[in-house]
Amino acid sequence: MPGRPELIRPDDASIVAAMERTLMALAAVFSAIGPGQRTLDIAILRTDDAPLQRTAEFSPTGDVQLSGIVGEDDYFTLAMLLAFALAGSTVTGATLVATVAAEPHPRTCGWTVHDGWLHPMSATDVEVALIPSIGAEDRAIYTAPELPEPAAADEGTDRA
Repeated sequence: MPGRPELIRPDDASIVAAMERTLMALAAVFSAIGPGQRTLDIAILRTDDAPLQRTAEFSPTGDVQLSGIVGEDDYFTLAMLLAFALAGSTVTGATLVATVAAEPHPRTCGWTVHDGWLHPMSATDVEVALIPSIGAEDRAIYTAPELPEPAAADEGTDRA
């Protein structure tokens, strides 16, 4: 008997729908946080209790489409983790924290993933998520804005 639960692969339709929501979510996040040097940090907990995380940095003029605008590995891994979090079948929890470099201090907010979409974290929740982060005290932390949810075109897909 395995020590960890097995991952159950989502069906192809769920993966496609989650990737479409990922593109919409990333566009909404970039619109919500505004311009500047941006960093996205994603942390997920898989259903087999394995934690995964990735950080990707985006230039002030970077496009949010999956086009290799930064180190391909960072961006594509972040997008893949977000897609699996939005699909929900292999992830039990996920957070996405966005930081924008701004003078005199960066500003940070975050979202949790549930029900197939990103939901705002309070400033307090973001502070807790950043406790182990070096330099977290130098950030203006605020409650994330609500992101417009995508149309219900992908109803029936497996969501977190």
